[in-house]
Amino acid sequence: MKYGARNDIRAKVKSVQKGDIMTLVKFEEINASEMASVLTTESVEAMGLKPGDAVEVVIKAIHVLPVKE
Repeated sequence: MKYGARNDIRAKVKSVQKGDIMTLVKFEEINASEMASVLTTESVEAMGLKPGDAVEVVIKAIHVLPVKE
């Protein structure tokens, strides 16, 4: 299955909490091999980012899309 999300993280479903309209699915065993981010060039230059730098990656997403093969 093809999808547009760029960050592909393998996970195992930990729990499923069903509601009338929405269902909360929690995951465990998150193993990210690589992640990507798009920043403005101004931000990259202001932080002085270069290959090999150690950074903290904060993920802020409005969608987490579980894909079951």
